[in-house]
Amino acid sequence: MGNASIYKRFLKLLDIERRKPSIEALGELVFAFLTRIPFENISKLYYVRRCGLRGLPNFETYISGLENHNFGGTCYTNNYHLHLLLSHLGYDVSLCGADMINPDVHLVNIVRIDKREFIVDAGYAAPFIEPLPRDLDHDYTVELGCDCYVLEPQDEHGRSNLRLHHNGQPKHGYMVNPVPRPIDHFRKVIADSFQESATFMNAILLTRFQRNKAVRIHNLSITWSEGSEYEIEELGNKDQLPGVIEDLFGIPQKISKQAIARISNFGDAWN
Repeated sequence: MGNASIYKRFLKLLDIERRKPSIEALGELVFAFLTRIPFENISKLYYVRRCGLRGLPNFETYISGLENHNFGGTCYTNNYHLHLLLSHLGYDVSLCGADMINPDVHLVNIVRIDKREFIVDAGYAAPFIEPLPRDLDHDYTVELGCDCYVLEPQDEHGRSNLRLHHNGQPKHGYMVNPVPRPIDHFRKVIADSFQESATFMNAILLTRFQRNKAVRIHNLSITWSEGSEYEIEELGNKDQLPGVIEDLFGIPQKISKQAIARISNFGDAWN
């Protein structure tokens, strides 16, 4: 299948029409992606268990997963395929790494349009349903439920620091390095993310957003957020997860069962 056809399928999934690049069109695209395609690592675990995939799914596998199983992806998968779509639509977009404890272990997109730059990140399980501006002179905050994300103005090296506070306490974050990178630059860190000790081989995280709303499954906890309010439900055991995942995210139970079968002790997805 040619590239044109697969991008049409992508846009159909997002329920948007192709438009000339603009800040408004970019906002529409980002909103559509974040509200229709979840952050989830069930597909990552499933592809490992089913066919031994220990890298990014190719474009056909990614799109078919969205169409047939309501999959999304984690950091590298979602942001890289979103990058391909943005490039296809004519946006001036770069893949860039972001430092956490180690350098370039996260992946984001930087889009340049109308002499401005925006961070587009569909791979942080965060409510970034609008492009994040980089031309800041004060902190830019995104809040939902018990989480507050703070994007700081660029430092002297042009880097953008993002911090996550959970229940008022520092929890996680990353520093964007605004240097364009080819996807091969991330080959090792992607491979490392499939090691048996890696975070998303030992924790479950799914999240999908609406405007000012979200639902998240983190291991045996379900969190519903709306505005500044949130409610948490704790599941009794792992056997309940596949049914809940199907109810809330539409991923078939048989897939989730296979994906999570080897996880015995859940880890922290933000560790």
